[in-house]
Amino acid sequence: MLKYRILTALVLIPLFIALLIFLPPIGFCVLTTLFVLVAAWEWSFLMGVQNKWRALIYPLIVLFLLWCAFELPLTATLYGAIVGWLIAFFLVIFYPRGSAVWGKSIIARGVMGALVLVPCWLALNFIRNVDTGIYVLMYLFVLVWIADSSAYFIGRKWGKNKLAPKVSPGKSWQGFIGELIVTLVIALATLIIFKFDSAQWLSFIILSIVTVLFSVLGDLFESMLKRNAGLKDSGHLLPGHGGILDRIDSLTAAAPAFAVGGILLTKLA
Repeated sequence: MLKYRILTALVLIPLFIALLIFLPPIGFCVLTTLFVLVAAWEWSFLMGVQNKWRALIYPLIVLFLLWCAFELPLTATLYGAIVGWLIAFFLVIFYPRGSAVWGKSIIARGVMGALVLVPCWLALNFIRNVDTGIYVLMYLFVLVWIADSSAYFIGRKWGKNKLAPKVSPGKSWQGFIGELIVTLVIALATLIIFKFDSAQWLSFIILSIVTVLFSVLGDLFESMLKRNAGLKDSGHLLPGHGGILDRIDSLTAAAPAFAVGGILLTKLA
């Protein structure tokens, strides 16, 4: 399993970075739309849909919502996503308490999926279209990927105390703390290599740490839904990684948080 996980990552990461660099904004928008629609198809099974053909209905609904999202006020939508993720935090903390309200409802879990996937798609395309957006997105992807991988490997090696045993028994406090330390190292290395102004250091480090905290929440939230649905993985498309949703779960929360942080920092500058 670990071998397949590493090989898949070695193929996907360079491919995705190449697409990010060379695709024009409209091409990147189409690419992210395809990823979101596959993730929406996988989300159908978290909702309790059993039939693979019926599972195609939800991606069509999400596609319609993505189209409607062009008319939404971007900043307000991203702020709303942060509020939604803060609510998700309490759902994760208190699980399984409260799951009787949403855990058996296809509609409730479908709404959850829309509130997770649509703002993530908006955030990614918003960041892509700002000045130097390609490099900003590249930092976001590298930050989340390395932080997530470090938590996995540190947790496998030294993990003893469970972070959220009722939601994701495999995650440990040791992996989480290691992830935050790695995040700090990545942020500092970026500041030094690219010669950021010293006045930007604190805000950049805080933004990086908050982004990774949200990425952990995104991962735990999907794990909660998988546990509720009795699933180990959201899909089987990626060897060693599960489904597309399993690969982007951290990003679904990290991207809106990173985008909102960037907006706030721009206003404060």
